[in-house]
Amino acid sequence: MTAPLEQKKALVLGATGGIGSEVVRQLNNAGWHIHALKRGTHQTPENKNITWFQGDALNQADVETAAVGCQIILHGVNPPGYKNWGELVLPMLDNTITVAKKIGACIVLPGTVYNYGQNAFPSVNEASPQNPETKKGLIRVEMERRLQNFAMQGGRVIIVRAGDFFGPSAANSWFSQGLIKPNKPIKNISNPSTIHVGHQWAYLPDVAKTMVKLIEIRDTLDAFATFHMNGFWDEDGKQMAKAICRVVERHMGETPNISTFPWWLMHLIAPFNTTIKELIEMKYLWKQPVRMKNNKLLQLLGEEPSTPIDKAIEDTLIALNCLT
Repeated sequence: MTAPLEQKKALVLGATGGIGSEVVRQLNNAGWHIHALKRGTHQTPENKNITWFQGDALNQADVETAAVGCQIILHGVNPPGYKNWGELVLPMLDNTITVAKKIGACIVLPGTVYNYGQNAFPSVNEASPQNPETKKGLIRVEMERRLQNFAMQGGRVIIVRAGDFFGPSAANSWFSQGLIKPNKPIKNISNPSTIHVGHQWAYLPDVAKTMVKLIEIRDTLDAFATFHMNGFWDEDGKQMAKAICRVVERHMGETPNISTFPWWLMHLIAPFNTTIKELIEMKYLWKQPVRMKNNKLLQLLGEEPSTPIDKAIEDTLIALNCLT
């Protein structure tokens, strides 16, 4: 008698967040059962393919309980409200690594461009030197160093690096907090880009689909496998705003105004607001073109999951309640 196949299970840390919730959806579509860890007691949608655990990624025992039987741990979690980010992200990751060692799970991490500095720009690939210029970048480099050590000790790691996230589940993003205002008709688009300077965006459903494709072939990858996505390349800093205009015009019959993002105001607010302070720290990424090359991903998968930009924006704006 043939033994039953092991059920595919993945623990998603940060399952109610932007990337986490989208990976949950995509993994479900691919036949995975999800273990999801949540901090609060807020209601979560009923789904027979999702088992919810109450706990905190800062508590190793909570992570270990939720990870039982899982072959994958997606580390997509951040501290509540991003407070004390610099002090808490590494202990969270250490718990994930410790648990992954115990159960033999592969760790999947959404990567960032913060890892790189001027000596890697403007074209960045997986082998580019990581010499960041910000505190957040230094921490992200340290996260990946610890994951690489885990891989050298017999673990498996997949890192997918992409541009600025946007999508139906990306509530905390440049798109939803900078360019437009959620839950309001779009009258104005505030563009943070420097004109004639390219900027890279990533549609979350495409990022999640890419992760799932790599997860399914994880045993064929290097122990420490990193991949860059091309996403949507705004070649001159105007194309994202123009695409939003097209979608709004089609739905509302009105053309939004495009204005320059008020960086001067952010500098005034930054001393009193941690989130704004972090936005200012990343301002350099809007002042020069930084593009990640996806040659390695294309060579492996043949193509990168890519939703047409107008469709991606339309779905995002509908979810953000901006189109009525």
